[in-house]
Amino acid sequence: MVDDTDLLADRIWRRHNPKQRLIRFGVMLLTLMVVVWAVSDIDIFWPWVWDAPNQISSLGARMWPPDPTRLAEIADAMIETVHIATLATMLTIFIALPVSYIAAQNTTPNRACLWLGRFILVSSRSVNTIIWALLFVAIFGPGVLAGILAIMFRSVGFIGKLMGEAIEEIDRRPVEAMEATGASKAKVIAYAVVPQVMPAFFAIVILRWDINIRESTVLGLVGAGGIGVILQGSIDTFAWPTVATILIAIIALVLVGEAVTGLLRRKVL
Repeated sequence: MVDDTDLLADRIWRRHNPKQRLIRFGVMLLTLMVVVWAVSDIDIFWPWVWDAPNQISSLGARMWPPDPTRLAEIADAMIETVHIATLATMLTIFIALPVSYIAAQNTTPNRACLWLGRFILVSSRSVNTIIWALLFVAIFGPGVLAGILAIMFRSVGFIGKLMGEAIEEIDRRPVEAMEATGASKAKVIAYAVVPQVMPAFFAIVILRWDINIRESTVLGLVGAGGIGVILQGSIDTFAWPTVATILIAIIALVLVGEAVTGLLRRKVL
């Protein structure tokens, strides 16, 4: 006689079979081992970690209240930061668009151009903005120019890659129709490709401008202009109330940038 409990157990649905559960357990165990190995290998000085709450509390006490005496100078530096982000974004467009055209499989002239375009995009995205800034500070000296070039070289990979993907996803029928009528390559691009990617273009550029504002705030830490110059000087001289004022100004700038980009998306898109 078959027990009803055994029949009920046979009907119980399980998401994973024993083999899948074993594989999942093995993956989780391997992940845990990698995390433990990584933490132990980076040589963290744990007494400083346990003391971090006290240090944060002490630093917060030294930063309060914020010092507004240099507010005019901070405002000028914030405007300079916005100028760096805006000019870099505008200059990036003239480089990123041709690169995205040759990096898209459906518009590239040949395989050599395809790999050249993708090499440029990967190279741009592989190097952090701060590294670009250090290189250009070494070449052009400290100042705004190094910051603009650093932001621009970093942005080429971002805008170029997303625009290349947008070009690859266009509807081929308008392109084929114009090619069938004997239209030139320039006219095909102007009337069949550009209208389809314009919404993506505006969305990508607005997003990158927003990102560039955030990245421009730290360029001054390596001498590339913007609010970071004053921030680094205040930290070096232990002027913590001024540091607090600068941090509040940076947060305000980011919030304003977020509001502006949101408005632009609604108006343009």
